[in-house]
Amino acid sequence: MTTDKFMNIAIFFAVTAVALGALGAHALKEILTENQLHSFETGVRYQFFHALAILFLALNTEKFNPKLNRSLYLMTTGICCFSFSIYLLSLQDILGFSLSFLGPITPIGGLLLISAWIMLFFSIKKQG
Repeated sequence: MTTDKFMNIAIFFAVTAVALGALGAHALKEILTENQLHSFETGVRYQFFHALAILFLALNTEKFNPKLNRSLYLMTTGICCFSFSIYLLSLQDILGFSLSFLGPITPIGGLLLISAWIMLFFSIKKQG
C-alpha cells in the first residue's frame, strides 16, 4: 500500500473518530450506561490517536526503512479490531442483538496496536 493510501486511511479514521466522538458526547450520552459510554470514548480516543500517528508516519516515510509499511498495516488493522469492536459492543443493547462474540476481538486489536509500535521502533532509519 502506498503512503497516499495510508494518508487517506488516517483521514478517514480521524473524520470518523470526530463524528463518533460527537455522537457519543451528545446522542449516546442519554442512552448508554456510564460504563458503555466510557468504553465507547476509549475506542474514539485510541482511533483518533492512531489516526494522527498513521498520518504523521505516512508524511515522514523518509525517516523510516521499508518495515514502516508493516507497522502501518498493523496499526490500521489494530484500529479496526480494537475501536470498532468496542463501538459495536457498547451499542449492542441499542442494536437489539448480542455481539458478545466480538469480545475477544478487542484485545487482539490491542495486541496488533502494540505490535505496530514495536515494529515502528525497528523501522527507524539509522543516522550516519
